[in-house]
Amino acid sequence: MNTPALRELIQRAQQHEAANRQLQRQLEAQLPRLHPAIRLPAEDALGALTRFVIAYVEQVPDVLVAANQVAREAGIEEQVKPVLKVAEQFFLEPPALMAGHDGLDGLLDEAYLAHRLVEEVNDRYITHLGQPLIPLDTTVANLIAHQLIGEPFANQLDEAVHHAVEGMLPEDAFSQESVQAYRQRLSSPQIEAAWKRWPCLSQQLGVELELQASQRVAG
Repeated sequence: MNTPALRELIQRAQQHEAANRQLQRQLEAQLPRLHPAIRLPAEDALGALTRFVIAYVEQVPDVLVAANQVAREAGIEEQVKPVLKVAEQFFLEPPALMAGHDGLDGLLDEAYLAHRLVEEVNDRYITHLGQPLIPLDTTVANLIAHQLIGEPFANQLDEAVHHAVEGMLPEDAFSQESVQAYRQRLSSPQIEAAWKRWPCLSQQLGVELELQASQRVAG
């Protein structure tokens, strides 16, 4: 994975944001229109939302590296790496539908594509191994990012993810002996302890999704 290029791109976007506050202005305009299910700290809603987006973007290189490492350990790097490379390319060479999206607000779109790709791979791992590829739960964070990006554009990004993953990770990839051996190791105390250090991304950032008044979802 070309993580140095990803981190450099993110750093440039952060410098762009520091100079013009484009993301912060966009989020400030969105605050009154946010879905009521998105719960923010009352004392610093804009700050929490801004920190959420920045961390969501910053997590992408680490998530891709972790996913690739675990896929290598499971013996299916050959199948998973092309999917992760697509996520990387979304950042380094954004598809045409991203034209005109600059700075951190533009990287939010690209981060959403990358996180959603990993989420799709995670879902396949859960189906076949009973565990995700990596333990960082981005499901709620992705739902919040989807809301921030807005429809119908976020739906277009979901469609791009679907087409990117389709056919890249066939079902028979999980029937290999190496994968089955890896599944046996998933229940080891060492792996369970390591995974507990990966909190739910949205909960970590103080942003929650409340589906009902009595049911709060934070990952």
